[in-house]
Amino acid sequence: MEEIHTASNVTEVESCIRSNDNSRNLIISSTIPESCKSQPCVLGIDEAGRGPVLGPMVYGTAYCPKDNNEELLKNLGCADSKALTEKKRDDILDSICKENAWLGWMVEIISPNVICNSMLRRQKYSLNEVSHDAAIGLIRKVIAAGVNVREVYVDTVGPPESYKKKLSEIFPELIITVASKADSTYPVVGAASICAKVSRDSALKSWTFQEGIQIENNAWGSGYPGDPVTKKFLSENIDPVFGFPQLVRFSWSTASKILKEKAVLVEGDEIDDEEEEGENKKTRSIRNFFKPKADENVESPVVEERHAFFKERCLQVCETL
Repeated sequence: MEEIHTASNVTEVESCIRSNDNSRNLIISSTIPESCKSQPCVLGIDEAGRGPVLGPMVYGTAYCPKDNNEELLKNLGCADSKALTEKKRDDILDSICKENAWLGWMVEIISPNVICNSMLRRQKYSLNEVSHDAAIGLIRKVIAAGVNVREVYVDTVGPPESYKKKLSEIFPELIITVASKADSTYPVVGAASICAKVSRDSALKSWTFQEGIQIENNAWGSGYPGDPVTKKFLSENIDPVFGFPQLVRFSWSTASKILKEKAVLVEGDEIDDEEEEGENKKTRSIRNFFKPKADENVESPVVEERHAFFKERCLQVCETL
């Protein structure tokens, strides 16, 4: 069961993010309002950070009783987060948190590491599928928490018709609406958009480089592939062996191109066909490609410090059976 952290304001959201390992996903939620358990509710879903080559993608959801839906826009100003200033978004999220008698929210911060590893799996798993599964996961978690969800409004990823069909098959008891730019049409999606955007901004501002890189004032530009400042950051912060820091989505074409230009080409040894034949064939350990041959004149081998790359990702040596 995934751990869900609780936050009641922007400061607590930032604290949850700072205490998290950047290589792992993080789920943050408000407390569940009792009115949302007893009254029929609407729920909105939107994301922030789908396109950038840097940082996490964040999926957010907000929900409230149907009778309170109009208050999201009239009293709180919940609208498309992209049309608001950073301060205005922070203020609205604090207001959303204060309305905990009838309004709840939840976000999942999907780390760049998880995004790239998912997309580069042997079995194809696209960014659209990552997005769909994040949205589906949030709906399930909110329902599992006891919220009486009746209607769901989602900002589309891919063709709205096929996305709606997919969600309706999974949640046949719900009324599903999937639309382009839903955050500017449905206030509950606008609220979800603000939760997602504030969480992503906070994740970027508080990012800790485990690789030891020092970047002043998060000077990596907008994070989008076409930004010259972002491209400069990528070019100047690449290890020739281990590649980019975990902030970077290394599966993006912009990053892949720089990897090809600046990183060391690694090639494995070809295995002879004759070596593969016969009942007694053995699979060589991957350590054989890196381990130096033993020197009989040396009584005790030198134990080398493991590289930070392996430590940060909790990678261990696996023995073949």
